[in-house]
Amino acid sequence: MAAAPSTLREQIREELTCSICLELFTRPKVLPCQHTFCQDCIQFHALVQIPFQCPVCRQQVRLTPKEVPGMQDSRIVANLCERLKKQETLPGEVKEEHQSTNKCILHSSKELKLYCKQCQMPVCELCLEEKHDNHRTTTVNVAAQERSSTDQALINEGRNILNSYCSFIRDLRETEKTLDEQKQQRDNSIIQAYNQMVKTMVQQLKQSKDYLLSESQQNHSENLERIQNGRGIVLADVNELSTACDQAEQKMKQGVVEFLSQQTALTEVVEKYRGKAVLTPVQTQPAVFHPTDTTLAVLGHMTVHPLPSAPIPAAPAVREKSHRHGNQELQSLTSALIPAAPVARGKGHHQGNQEIKSLPSAPMPFASTTTNDSSQVTGHHHGNQRQWEDQPLMFGGEGSGTGYFSNPTGVTVSERGQIFVADRENQRIQVFILQGTFVRKFTTRVFPDSEDSCYCFTSSLSDGQKMRPYDVAMDGKGKLWVLGILDVHTEFAVQYNKHGEVLRSFELKSTGWAKRVAVDARRNHILITQTTGDRDNRQGEVLVFRPDGTLVRTMGGDSKTDFFNMGQPQGMKFPQYLTVDGEGNILVTDCDSHCVVVYNEHGQFLFQFGSKGSGEGQLDYPLGICTDRAGNIIVADYGNNRVEMFDKTGRFLKHIATDLDAPLAIAMATQGQLVVTCFHKLSNIHKVAVFNNY
Repeated sequence: MAAAPSTLREQIREELTCSICLELFTRPKVLPCQHTFCQDCIQFHALVQIPFQCPVCRQQVRLTPKEVPGMQDSRIVANLCERLKKQETLPGEVKEEHQSTNKCILHSSKELKLYCKQCQMPVCELCLEEKHDNHRTTTVNVAAQERSSTDQALINEGRNILNSYCSFIRDLRETEKTLDEQKQQRDNSIIQAYNQMVKTMVQQLKQSKDYLLSESQQNHSENLERIQNGRGIVLADVNELSTACDQAEQKMKQGVVEFLSQQTALTEVVEKYRGKAVLTPVQTQPAVFHPTDTTLAVLGHMTVHPLPSAPIPAAPAVREKSHRHGNQELQSLTSALIPAAPVARGKGHHQGNQEIKSLPSAPMPFASTTTNDSSQVTGHHHGNQRQWEDQPLMFGGEGSGTGYFSNPTGVTVSERGQIFVADRENQRIQVFILQGTFVRKFTTRVFPDSEDSCYCFTSSLSDGQKMRPYDVAMDGKGKLWVLGILDVHTEFAVQYNKHGEVLRSFELKSTGWAKRVAVDARRNHILITQTTGDRDNRQGEVLVFRPDGTLVRTMGGDSKTDFFNMGQPQGMKFPQYLTVDGEGNILVTDCDSHCVVVYNEHGQFLFQFGSKGSGEGQLDYPLGICTDRAGNIIVADYGNNRVEMFDKTGRFLKHIATDLDAPLAIAMATQGQLVVTCFHKLSNIHKVAVFNNY
């Protein structure tokens, strides 16, 4: 049953009523929280309440009475209020107009008593003689009776459509109420978590709280904006349809001539909305707050579940999910490792004390927990809480802004849990904490700005020149060693303190292939992989340096150059990342041979494990490598999109991840978290993953 006109008008009026003065909006203004009030009401409210709080959601706004006129206007609401005010005076005006509309406009002394069926218009006797001779006519009363049934059906249909629109508006109001309650509960959870941790890390927790509340409010404002937009569109339609029906019904009651004259307008309006009767629900994305279980100064993170799929299927995404087979894989991999013209080569792996964290300050998107995402990682996509706990924390994405990466090909973690990422094409190191929050960054310069620091080099390049970092490792004193390239022929190993100040540097031989770095903290030796030869005949080795750039020894080459060749194969082909375990053994991934080679602390070959394939214990272009406290070996199996775990003898234990796109460098935090960088240029993958459980 269609709702009565008065009920419909009351519902419309309720939507257009200021919650402060309870009258129709006058000069409506929109607050940042998307709630609307009269300008005068906000000015008075801002005068008596300091700080100003939204009367609906209690969000605080820095606002003075003088600033109110300059706030955003709600033009749709203002226009609807004006129309509603005019419509409320319509019945009286129509009645007055009715007194004069029974007379013929051409012959003012004659009444309109006849209806010309051919011309479909009321006429007087003189009009009939002058312009409607021989036309079929009837009386206006008979014509009105004949049409009343048709028009009544249209009115009923219009009322039914209006009723569905009003139900939709009521649902929007309920959704808005639910969103307000969810936001309040969410904010209360955030504040409660903050209060529990405030005694130990007040300042850091406050920064995290403010960020989370900002994210919560931004999410809430976006949802309310969707509601407001949906309401504005529907109210405009409701106003037009309601006006047409009201006018038709009023004229039916007050005069047959007016009733017959408005037929065309009523038909057009109802036909217009007949096809629009089915309304699409407004989709909202309320965020979910996940408290953290760490003692670090991060409360948690905010996630937003994705909207349901649209009814119209979208075109499939054009993207390669896997990069594991054939020439495409080799080209994809070597594009990240081999420098072309001025582009830097790849980076290496380092071990040592490592620390990770993600998520920069706004507008950087918050870190998410998801596994298979090829570009920007900005949302959270998961089901229950257990699934969320098992998924890695993801952050980053391609870009040059804070928290974004362009070829993140190296990573290490400090003892205190800070992640240092070698952001190659952006020529910088970015630092995060293990929860994904951005901490700081510094440019990877080769030389210090002054000559006070100790460094050695043979290049004539000017001080302060920037390099593209291949890889980053940390020594036993918390200093960073970074490998990088200035141009296609000039490469350096540079030592920085944790703030990015250059301490020393030495030049490396340029071979045209990517180098990686690790640190033997017990001996304070710098270990660097090096590859020579062309693509079809590559030979690799590990160079061991002192911090001043003095070469200690070379290991891992063929029998002619290896100082400690003790029955191992002829040598590595394309050594990539390397690490030093707790016993001092040196582990190197050989990309071309699809294996891991293990040497003792003196550089003597011990054993190797792995072979090309996708089965358990097999590898396909292995890259990053690290070890955990138990001595287990963890390898980034790049070609298989996996992260694998082996015991200290090379026996396969398990898959840590089986669907992680393009895992490159890996590092182990002292707290047990595993950090993995993921990079594939063609698939737009530039991100970091943190595994808390594996």
